[in-house]
This record gives sequence, structure tokens and C-alpha cells, in this order.
Amino acid sequence: MTRLFMFEKPLGMRDTLPELYEKKHQIRTLMEEKIKLWGYQFLETPTLEYFETVGSASAILDQQLFKLLDQQGHTLVLRPDMTAPIARVAASRMLKEDLPLRIAYAANVFRAQQREGGRPAEFEQIGVEFLNDPTVSSDAEVIALMIDSLKSTGLESFQLSIGHIGFVQDLFLQILGTEDRANTLRKFLYEKNYVGYREHVRSLALSSIDKQRLLDFLDLRGGEDIIEKAFAIVENEEGREALQELKELWNIISDYGEQGRVKFDLTLVSHMSYYTGVLFEAYAGDVGFPIGNGGRYGRLLEKFGRPASATGFAVRLDRLLEALGGNGSKEPVTCIFFSQERRQEAFKMAQELRAKGIRAALQDINGVKNVDTFSSKFEDAAYLLGKAGKEQSNE
Repeated sequence: MTRLFMFEKPLGMRDTLPELYEKKHQIRTLMEEKIKLWGYQFLETPTLEYFETVGSASAILDQQLFKLLDQQGHTLVLRPDMTAPIARVAASRMLKEDLPLRIAYAANVFRAQQREGGRPAEFEQIGVEFLNDPTVSSDAEVIALMIDSLKSTGLESFQLSIGHIGFVQDLFLQILGTEDRANTLRKFLYEKNYVGYREHVRSLALSSIDKQRLLDFLDLRGGEDIIEKAFAIVENEEGREALQELKELWNIISDYGEQGRVKFDLTLVSHMSYYTGVLFEAYAGDVGFPIGNGGRYGRLLEKFGRPASATGFAVRLDRLLEALGGNGSKEPVTCIFFSQERRQEAFKMAQELRAKGIRAALQDINGVKNVDTFSSKFEDAAYLLGKAGKEQSNE
């Protein structure tokens, strides 16, 4: 082992120390219990998948995939997201009947980084997929569930931005005419480069009316009234149908009582190419990136030979922890120090504490050089010492 790599980790990989692990476990458990209450069932998929299936079906860029070869020469990938693996499982084993299906997961995903300092290449997601229900009600359900699960963690200050990729696509193609020209504008939106967007629009060979429509598009952010303003700049039926979906979505979310948590942002786009309808992102506190996102994807399951509608969301646990504040929480533990002649008594004490749900660590007094320093790391300490030491017990 070379000294250069002795304490180093691959780019983007992180260690999770005990206190942060405990906090992450608490948050994951709270969200899992909330998701189960909504009727979703959890499953697991392999960490390794075939590149030709899940790897190519995923919307993650090829250069972000971790690839390796198995002994038969097949190219494998570490799963870059959970949506594609669940689509594989659902299409092959679960969508035997034409019925709605509610699936949930909590898993690590892997996306290779190049030089992005500080960005993790491995991170945990918890999320849901609602399959085989094409109604706006299913979109509203996953949005309301995302809000409810975030609230279950104690997160108070957060907001969801909701858009519709169908509206953006229809408007841009209607005005610009080609997919390439539309993609250029979408890239400005994805990067939140609104100055560049405006400059590019002004440079286009378009009528002043069409330029103004593209500039007015940037103002389509806010409450329910934004939908009516959007109707004024779109002409095709596809774009109007998308807006009608958003109008219905608002009404259903209002019935859930969560309209105060959401706002419309019709400029919202995603790097995930499989989104076809409603899409949304969750923002919280001072975190500079979305802590979660989701939306409707209508063609992914076709790649696995089973056409079906689908919508869902994923929450990044690392970003959620950042939004909640702090680096973790130290769980209280009682440490029982014992000498050899009182070992059996110490073991019994530990069993009694654990039976009450109290964490208890056993420590042979001869295995500690500085008892005072070591005991300071625990919430409480009990000393069971015999002839060799001071007789003391903090029971």
C-alpha cells in the first residue's frame, strides 16, 4: 500500500462517521414510515446492472456512469439512479395486471465526477414511483407525499416549484421550429442563466412579437394566476392541454391543503430526458441545489417492453441533512465499566438497560488507559469495580 493512497478516497466518495450516520438513519426511518402510510411498498434492486438495459435506459450522461466488465465480458454499471432499475423490475415482474402500482425505495446511487470539487459520486436517495395511473391525481399524490415526508423529518422551511416540460417544449418548438434551437434555450434555463437566455433571444431572427413571447415566458413564476398569463403566450393545443393539467393539479393540491408549499415555475426544465409532463423540484433553507425532484415520465417503461404511465420523486438525503442543519446527532449511550470479578454483574446490568431500549456499552476497565477521558464521550457511566479498583456504581 503506497502512502499516497493510504487515506485517500476515489473522487466524489465520502466516509459517513457515526454521528452523521445516526442522523441519516433517523431521517430515513421517518420518511420510510410516512411513505408506507400512503400505501407504498419498498423494494431493493442490485447495485450492479447491465449497461445495455438499465445503463442505456437511464437519463444520466454516459460519462457519469461507473462501468466495469464481468467475467463473461458484459459491460456492467453501478446504478446511476433508481427510476430505471424500478422500471426494469416493474416491467418484468410486477405489471402483470393493468392496475396502479405504488413502489418505494431507499438506496445509494453512483454518478462519476470529473473535476466537480465537493460533489458526491455516491449518495443516497429515498423516493417513490407511482406506475400505471395516467391521471393528474397521481401527479398530485406524489407531490403531496413528498411534502408530507419532508415535514415528517422536522423540515419547516421548504418550497416546491412545479412546471410542465410539455408546455416548454410546445412553446419553443412552435416559435423556433426545430429541436436543436429549442435545446439551446432549454440549456440556458437548466443552468439558470437568464441573462444569457435574454441575450440569445434578442439575437434570434424572429418577429418582435415572438421575441416578446419568449421574454415574457421568463416571468411565468408564481401562484395560480400564472396559468392564465401562460395561456396568453401559447397557441398550440398541446401547450394549452399542459396548462390545463397544471390548473387541475393546483386544485387537487389545494384539496390536500398543501397549496402554500407550492408555486409554479413554468421555466423549469430537467437534465433527465425521460420527463414528459409535470415536473417539480424542492428547495429548502440555504441549500444551493434542489433537495429533491420528480415528475411524470411516459416512455421509460417502453424501453423494457411494457408501456405504462409513471410519476414519482426522489429526495437526496445528503442535501436534506444539510437543510435540516448540523452535522449529525450524538445518541445517548451508557457505558458500564467493569473489573473481571464483577463482569457477570455488568453483563446483567447491560441486558436490563437494553431491554428498556437504553443503549449500553460494556468496557473492561483494563482496556482503557484514561477512564475519565473515555467516559466523557458517553451520556452516563456506571463503574462496577472489585478489589483491584475503587468500589463505585452509578446505577
